[in-house]
Amino acid sequence: MTLYLLFISAFGAATLLPLQSEAVLLGTFVQGKYAAIPLIAVASLGNILGSCVNWWFGLKIERYKNKTWFPVSEAKMLQAQGIYQKYGYWSLLLSWTPIIGDPITLIAGLLKENFWRFLLLVSVAKTGRYVFVYFIFINVF
Repeated sequence: MTLYLLFISAFGAATLLPLQSEAVLLGTFVQGKYAAIPLIAVASLGNILGSCVNWWFGLKIERYKNKTWFPVSEAKMLQAQGIYQKYGYWSLLLSWTPIIGDPITLIAGLLKENFWRFLLLVSVAKTGRYVFVYFIFINVF
């Protein structure tokens, strides 16, 4: 059950939902039931798959941009596209960051970024974040 909750929190945190998975990961470390590698793997997998959902939404989002209920103005979408195009696919290495990380993965889909390159860069970023959190945690506590 603990690993399932970790997966769900990491998955949700990677979407545009305002969730944090690091607290769940650290709480799971404290319980001491699981070794670090399975916990980091489960959190990373959930977070990466959540980013893949964002990428897929990005592929489909353009058909809705002229709808009255669409929450993002076309000017904001063009601005985000311009930033992504300026820095290119390397900006996906920032997909782990709060606030800007999730929109980057959505814009990557909107701009039809190659999925396999997307997956590689996002996997490095997301897994790297959890490894970093783990090493900070064990060195501080």
